[in-house]
Amino acid sequence: MLRLSSDESFHFELLRLLAHSSYGGADVGEVLAMSSEITPGDFESFSAVFNRRADRIFEQTKSMTNDISIRDAMFRASTYYRAADFYIHGNWDDPRIIPLWDKQTLCFDEAMARLPVPGYRKELPGPECNIPIIFFPASKDSEKRPTLILGNGYDGSMEEMYHLHGAAILERGWNVVCYDGPGQICTRRYQGIGFTHEWEKVLSPVVDFLETIPTVDITKVGVIGFSMCGLLAARAAAFEKRIAVVFSIDGLYNFVDTPAFDPSRGFAALTHLKDFESAAAMFNNLSIPTTARWALSHGLWAFNVKTPAEYLEKAKKISLVGIEDKIQCPVFVACAADDHFFKGQPEAMRDALGDRAHYHVFTGEDAAGEHCHVGAARHCNQVLLDWFEEGIVKA
Repeated sequence: MLRLSSDESFHFELLRLLAHSSYGGADVGEVLAMSSEITPGDFESFSAVFNRRADRIFEQTKSMTNDISIRDAMFRASTYYRAADFYIHGNWDDPRIIPLWDKQTLCFDEAMARLPVPGYRKELPGPECNIPIIFFPASKDSEKRPTLILGNGYDGSMEEMYHLHGAAILERGWNVVCYDGPGQICTRRYQGIGFTHEWEKVLSPVVDFLETIPTVDITKVGVIGFSMCGLLAARAAAFEKRIAVVFSIDGLYNFVDTPAFDPSRGFAALTHLKDFESAAAMFNNLSIPTTARWALSHGLWAFNVKTPAEYLEKAKKISLVGIEDKIQCPVFVACAADDHFFKGQPEAMRDALGDRAHYHVFTGEDAAGEHCHVGAARHCNQVLLDWFEEGIVKA
C-alpha cells in the first residue's frame, strides 16, 4: 500500500483520516496535501497542519449559503480539528485540548443539523459518569427499526464512528446511536473520567434510552465495538442481555496480551518509572518510535493515571478471561490480516467463544488488512451489515 508518511504511526493515522472520505468526513486531496506537509514523527507538526486546514475550511463556510455545501465542509473541518488533537495528550494541561474539541463539536453539530434526518445529542445518567450520545434516526416515520450502537476504542470519538459505520447503517434504513464511555475523548475531557473495564455500566444506560424511542425495535439492537471497544462491547454483552449481537472490530480477548505490553519492550518494561515526569521524559524522547511515545502519553491520559505501573494495573482488567461463558449472543469476530496492534487476539477471542463466534478475516487482497480495516470502509460495511441483515434484521 502507498505510504502516506515514513513514520509508521503517522502513516496509519493519515490512512485512517483518508478513510473518512468514503462517507463524507474528509477529502482525498486535502489529506494527501497535508500528508506531504507534516514532518514525520513531529507531534506539533501533525497538529498544526490539521488545525490550519480545519480553520481554513471553517472560514470558507462563512460565505456559503447552501446547506449541502455547509454540511460537507463542516464535517471535514470537524474531522481535521479532531486530528489536530490526536497527538497532544502528553501534556494534560495543554491549552488546546478543550478548544480543539469545542471546535470539532461545533462543526459536527452544524453538519449534523443539515442531514436529511438530523441527529441529536443527549447525556444519559450512568452509575459512574454521564454517557454522551448522538442519536441518528433513520427516518422521520414511525416504523420500528433495527438499531446499532457504535463505540470507538482507545483513542477515537463517537463523531468518527458516524463516518466509519454510522452513515452506512443509515443508508440501510436502520437507526444509529454513537456514544463515548469513560476514558474516551469527550468523557475524559469534560468529566475527567478514565477508562473502566465495567462497560456494561456504559451500555446499559444506552439500551435503556433506546427502549424509550418508539422507532427502535428493541429486539434487534446490535453493538459495534471498534478497536479496544471490541472487547469492551463483548464484555458488556456478558451482563446486558438486551444486546442481540456484538461486532468486535477487531477481536480482542485480553488487552495485556497485545504487543504493546511485551514484557521486554512494552509498557510492562516501564513500570520502574515512578512519577509522571519520568514517563513524560520517555514520550517526549524523539529517539523512541512514535507509536510507543504516543501510546504511553495517550494511555496515561485516557486511563487518568500518572505512571506506567498504574496504567498496567488498570489495563489488566480489560479482559474477557473468566467471563466468556456469560456472553450468549452471537459475536462477529473480525481479524485484520496485517494488524500490528492486536496480532493473535482475534483468534484467541474466537477460540474462547466457540460456536458463538462468527470469525472473518479481512485481507490485504481486499485492501482491508490494516487494523480495524481502515481505508476499506465500503468493503468492511458490506460484510458487517449484510451479516447483520441476514442474521438479525430478517430473523
